[in-house]
Amino acid sequence: MKKSKYAVETKNLSISWGEINVLNQLNFELYDGEKLAIVGPSGSGKSTILKILAGLILPTTGEFKIFGEKQTYLRLDQNNPPDVRLVFQNPALLGSLTIEENVGFLLKKNKRLSKELIHQIVCECLAEVGLFNIENKLPNELSGGMQKRVSFARALITDQNLNTQTKPLLLFDEPTAGLDPIASSRIEDLINKTIDKANGTSIVVSHVLSTIERTSDKVLMLYGGKFRWAGSIDEFKKSNDPYVFQFRHGKLDGPMQPKDI
Repeated sequence: MKKSKYAVETKNLSISWGEINVLNQLNFELYDGEKLAIVGPSGSGKSTILKILAGLILPTTGEFKIFGEKQTYLRLDQNNPPDVRLVFQNPALLGSLTIEENVGFLLKKNKRLSKELIHQIVCECLAEVGLFNIENKLPNELSGGMQKRVSFARALITDQNLNTQTKPLLLFDEPTAGLDPIASSRIEDLINKTIDKANGTSIVVSHVLSTIERTSDKVLMLYGGKFRWAGSIDEFKKSNDPYVFQFRHGKLDGPMQPKDI
């Protein structure tokens, strides 16, 4: 089968919760190796897109492909799911497992890998995010910032049971929400380092301007279940489009109103 030039393709992708249309016929393509930011106000459905792409939920209607393969099942129901790695806003570490067990969780499914090799791979990934000699600690023994970095180390782990002919799709859900500017800069650097190290394609969901500008080269503006604007990061910085202008400047006046969010 010919390798697709797209990492992601969607066609009329929609999802509804009862009578509420969260996403309404979304269409976009993401080239292999691109870095995309999906932006918009809170509650606009940005994280829902990531959950669909990660195979955690299925769309109500429409279809999508990852690396050219149409996705019709949840990730847990697939024998050979695509290499999609989701970094949650919360580190989402299992409290009863050590850091090594959290980071190397996927590797332990591969019976061909020795315990020593798994330990080596995990320590190398932890070192990539600036963490050393913590593999035997439990998550609650680490600071919030260290836990966040552990979640990035986990994103560097390649599931040996997956089809490794494609580069990974890395999804980051509000990675800098609630952080101070200095902490945000550190996480943004870590996002770029993780993408480069994994040689992947990325989608960052955020409403933090510095994160959008420093981790993407392409932007989609989501509001009311639809994409309202698309362009490069340079165009995003200069655009006078009413949605982009209101979002960038935090204006109360504009097409996006609280009663609609």
